[in-house]
Amino acid sequence: MTTRIGSGKLTYEVLLDWAKLPAGWSFLEVTDVAVDHKDRVYVFCRGEHPLIIFDQEGNFLNSWGEGEFKRPHGLTLSPDGSLYCVDDGAHVVRKYTLEGKLLMTLGTPGQASPFHGGLPFNRPTKVAIDPKTSDLYVADGYGNSRVHKFSPEGRHLFSWGQPGSDPGEFNLVHSVCTDKEGHVYVADRENHRVQIFDSQGRYITHWNNLHRPCGLHITDHGEQLCYVGELAPGLAVNEKFPNLGPRISIYNLEGKRLARLGDIRPGEEPHQFWAPHGMAIDSHGNLYVGEVSWTFTGSKLNPPRELRSFRKLVRV
Repeated sequence: MTTRIGSGKLTYEVLLDWAKLPAGWSFLEVTDVAVDHKDRVYVFCRGEHPLIIFDQEGNFLNSWGEGEFKRPHGLTLSPDGSLYCVDDGAHVVRKYTLEGKLLMTLGTPGQASPFHGGLPFNRPTKVAIDPKTSDLYVADGYGNSRVHKFSPEGRHLFSWGQPGSDPGEFNLVHSVCTDKEGHVYVADRENHRVQIFDSQGRYITHWNNLHRPCGLHITDHGEQLCYVGELAPGLAVNEKFPNLGPRISIYNLEGKRLARLGDIRPGEEPHQFWAPHGMAIDSHGNLYVGEVSWTFTGSKLNPPRELRSFRKLVRV
């Protein structure tokens, strides 16, 4: 029996065991995912094999990055066919070929900038690409309250943001993405909103009625939709409250919510999530979801155990 989630034109069939890992391998948890022009799927995870590649049928193709990352976080596919891998534990952004050859490093591995000092980087989280100039936007992150803009060659251009809750201020910058016009969408996680800026960092507007938005992805195949991964409550006082996540909300770029995927509570059932953290869409409109289920739940169980952290949702 298949499970379907969503509604109307945004209904998906859940494929829980789509990814065929080699025997004995484990994701531990999946922080982000990217899909290339051939619909090959690149999974960034915190297991022994950080970057695992599958074909569109879920067959294992390759892996790389073993021993190179301290704490994988964000993964972004560039239009030039390269991958930006953000390591918040090492305070760096690395650019690789699809085969795993290192091309560029932003930041100094293991060296954090001063806590909330505004300089790159203190636990960065995600990269977005300007569709017109190929400039880079880096969300920074856990130990900063900034978005940094770099040239494609890695030259720092400018930054914006500071701690706070007013427009243009951030409370944990957790993800960033761009639309075809070059607008910059920022997951302002602990302010429970997505803020939108122009390419110069000027505030345009924001979306409310979200709960701890942590993952962002805008489709670039035809219709532009924004997928927002939302986390469950993180405080003991409200951790059992229903209807606050974990879930995925789908918006048009005018900020209207079109669908919501998930349940009112976390769980292991096919229609439920633990902690949707990274998302990507293939050329058929299918959705791939990575979850940090070990960090949020599995590591806290007695005894600890690995939970599901990756699935494919086929659009129907």
